This record gives sequence, C-alpha cells and structure tokens, in this order.
Amino acid sequence: MALQQQVKKRNVSDLLNLAIVGVLLLLYAPILLHWLDGWLNKNISTEHEYFSHGIIGLPFAAYLAWMNRKKWKRLPDTIHPLSAVFLLFGAVFYLSGVTEWVNLSLPVILAGLCLWFKGIAGLRSQRFPLLLVFLATPTAAPYLIAPYTLPLQSFIAGTAGFILNQFGMDVTVNEINLYVGGRIVEVAPYCAGLKMLFTTLYVGLMLLYWTEALSSRRTTISFLSLGVIISISANIIRNTLLTFFHGTGQEAAFKWLHEGWGGDVYSACMLVSLVPLLNWLNSYFSASLKTQQEGES
Repeated sequence: MALQQQVKKRNVSDLLNLAIVGVLLLLYAPILLHWLDGWLNKNISTEHEYFSHGIIGLPFAAYLAWMNRKKWKRLPDTIHPLSAVFLLFGAVFYLSGVTEWVNLSLPVILAGLCLWFKGIAGLRSQRFPLLLVFLATPTAAPYLIAPYTLPLQSFIAGTAGFILNQFGMDVTVNEINLYVGGRIVEVAPYCAGLKMLFTTLYVGLMLLYWTEALSSRRTTISFLSLGVIISISANIIRNTLLTFFHGTGQEAAFKWLHEGWGGDVYSACMLVSLVPLLNWLNSYFSASLKTQQEGES
C-alpha cells in the first residue's frame, strides 16, 4: 500500500513537472526563437545583439541543469516563501509588455520555480545555470553603459592612429575620430568593443566552470583580468585594420570585417585563445602551490 502511494505520488510529481515545462515552452519558445533569429541574422536591436553569447550560453545552461537532475531529485521538497515573490514579479514582468521586463521574466520565474520546489538548496544547486540565463537575457544594460565609454573610445582611436603612423600612414586623431586618406573613421560607442568584452567574460565564466577552476579565486581573477586585456587589445587591432581598409579605399575588406562574417571569425579566434590561456594559468598555479607545499614541508 505504501509502495502504491509512493508510485502514485511520483507519477503526480512527474506530470506536474511536465506540465510546468510545457507551459514554459509555450510562453518562452517564441521569445527564445526571436532572440536566436536576431542573433544569427543580426536583425535584432544593437543593444540586444550584445547578448549573442546566449547562442552557446543558453544551451549550456540547459545541459548543466539536465546533468544536475539526479542531485536535484535527491533534495527534499520544500517551498520557500520568497518563491511566491519571484513568481509574482515574473508574471508581472511578462504581462507588462515592456521588452526588457518580458525578457527578464525568464530568469526571475526560473529562480522562483527553484525556490518553490526545493527551496534555497534548489536555488543554490542551479545557481550557475541561472546565472548563465540571466547574463544572456537581452536588456538595456549596453545602452546605459554606452555614454560612459568615451575614455575607452579615445584610447582605442589614439592607439590605432599611433600604430598606423608607425607603418608610414598619415593619420590624424581627434578624440574618437581618425582622419586618413581624406576619409574619417569614427570609433563609435558600439565600436569600443563592449560586445566582445561581454562575450569574453561570459565565455570565460563557462570555461572556468567547465574546468572546475571557478572555485579558485586567484585563477578566476587572473583569467578574467587577462581576458579583458586580450579583448581590448583584439579590438584595438580590429579598429586599426578597419581604419586602414577604409582609409585606403578597400571597402569590401572594411565591410567584411565590420559587418560581415569576418568580424565573427575574428571574435571566434580571440575566444579560442582563452582556452590555452586558462590551461597555462591552471598549470602555473598548480605548480606554484606544489612548490609552496614542498617548501613548507
């Protein structure tokens, strides 16, 4: 009799889980498909295109949640009072019709469901997948940050002009504008490398988690700091090439690197370079720790 009740309870729980997944798919499948189409075809708003790292981040988050399913099932069923708050705010955000709020309703509702089924322990067990979903959710953050990128724009313009001058090109730099060959190239806010920087930090977090190096504060800080330097340096080189192409009348090459698939290839190569960097840091800190332990013993 007890076994039958247990089986019945499990069946009801499984049906409830399937129903919730079905409702979430009905609510958010159109939104996720809209994001994916916009990221792939670049027909989404400029600010929302900054979150194109979600193409790899969202499937990775789903994969991690699926791999944690056994640990999730072992957690005791408990409802945290905050779950109602999260679910209420998520519903309000979704029904508001405001794009950013509708988008943000996804991570809010997912966090609320974790609290509803497994309490704080459930939220803690899914914290990294939830973080990936939140950081891949398109918001107005790039639009809010853009007005404060002027120092970075000026630095990129000045460095690009200096590099081209070393190669014998007559380049004049005026704040964020470069004048070369009778043409002007502007390092606009959206050319300051924010998208590449966001993607670098996002992919960096994924690599740190995958290699189990996220628990090491020294490795995490060093890796993300070097990643920022690599991202900024790569963007300086890219803007230097764009200025060279535009100033010498090579418009096809300019469009290829600026708007075409050349820019995607360039970014992908930069991101691939993060893998050997992380491997080197792990080896370096492991050897350093081993040497320290041998010295103490």
